Amino acid sequence: MVSVMWFRRDLRLEDNIALAKAFEESEQLILVFHINPEQFLENSLNHDAFFASVWHFKEVLKKSGLHLQILYGDITKSFSDLKKSFPNWSEIYFNKDERGYGKQRDDRMREFFKKHEIAVHSYMDHYLHGAYEVQNNSGDLYKVFTPYYNKWIELEKPTPIQVMINPKKVLKEVLFKENEEKLEKMVKESSLNIHYLPGTEQAKKQLNKFIEEKIDKYKKARDYPFEDNTSRLSQYLRTGEISIRTVWNAVKKETSSESQKTFLKELCWRDFYHMIYVGNPDQKMKPIKTQFSNIQWNNDKEQFEKWKLGHTGYPLVDAAMRQLNETGWMHNRLRMIVASFLTKDLLIDWRWGERYFQKMLIDYDASSNIGGWQWAASTGTDAVPYFRVFNPTTQSEKYDPSGNFIRKYVTELSAVKNEYIHDPEKMSKEEQEAAGVIMGEHYPYPIVNHSEARKRAISVFEESKDIVQ
Repeated sequence: MVSVMWFRRDLRLEDNIALAKAFEESEQLILVFHINPEQFLENSLNHDAFFASVWHFKEVLKKSGLHLQILYGDITKSFSDLKKSFPNWSEIYFNKDERGYGKQRDDRMREFFKKHEIAVHSYMDHYLHGAYEVQNNSGDLYKVFTPYYNKWIELEKPTPIQVMINPKKVLKEVLFKENEEKLEKMVKESSLNIHYLPGTEQAKKQLNKFIEEKIDKYKKARDYPFEDNTSRLSQYLRTGEISIRTVWNAVKKETSSESQKTFLKELCWRDFYHMIYVGNPDQKMKPIKTQFSNIQWNNDKEQFEKWKLGHTGYPLVDAAMRQLNETGWMHNRLRMIVASFLTKDLLIDWRWGERYFQKMLIDYDASSNIGGWQWAASTGTDAVPYFRVFNPTTQSEKYDPSGNFIRKYVTELSAVKNEYIHDPEKMSKEEQEAAGVIMGEHYPYPIVNHSEARKRAISVFEESKDIVQ
């Protein structure tokens, strides 16, 4: 019997449910990863980082005496070619997707596998609980986080499983050499020029570092971007270079504390966002709260470009966007601030911002990012009311009081005194000259007046609510 293990967002040999089952139940095993060029993003840190992880995983397999076959192009043709090469291929193993492109792909391929009499073995591996595992008393999906969390936290959590690797079972012959050359060429020509360390070993080091150095102060310190007391595990969870079960169990073993509970609650948010996406499959393009379907967005392209580049005249917003552009990552508190600024202060469609995040974030996950953007724009669930608009200046004063984070990324403000770092336009001409930054020349004046923009946003959102659907 020939079986196939199809890797996707599970680039690891450890604690991988489908892989464990595949080794346990197969006589001969082919390890594959499929690349779909239609999903490529140009000039994208997200794209480049993900395929750097794929290549790294391929090299790890090689060192373990295994080989990862690369399929490339149309997915049906790719698996058809594989079937022609191995007519007696009869089983396939993979960790399933429940939403978005992944679900559409899986549904399509299930028909293909059925047609070719290939038995499908699929598993929930990417989340602690699948979308339909946590339901209310009526059997429906939750819409509000708190009751979801109260139910979620009571459920038994899965534990890591052991994968019994047997290299003798794995096909070593290179089936599609040209595809492997395409992947290698793509990785070598990548524009990725950030400090990116892929792989399970790096993920475990990051987890251990977080537990040893940061978990005790997580609850209070996580909101301050300069201190960077977050786990920084999201990029590895996104690729599956570490499993969510491994993370949960490692943190759960620590001494119970408010910080520990806060972090574990963040893992619940991850499941919750996933569930919301499954229950609202059109949320990538349509607001969950339909009363906000008719918002009259301003959609000023010039302002959007300034937002992307970090040239808005609001120091913390600009520092956050420059962090994203330079590193492929952004602190979570800052994600909320820049999202609110784009959708409320600039009144630019949340989908524009979400697409930019998809392109630039190395830890982009569709469910959490789309959900986050909808909530920032108040077009998602009731977690954030539409009239909540972050003040970028007061947020800056609260979460970067010394201005150290701002100075790190908005270097033209490096010599500005603390009293002006959050609002540099208040400096006199003499103070600007002393700091070496002339407003309007070296650093822009605010592109909008926050107080006026807030009033405009609330008015526009209220008007949308009044439009008859």
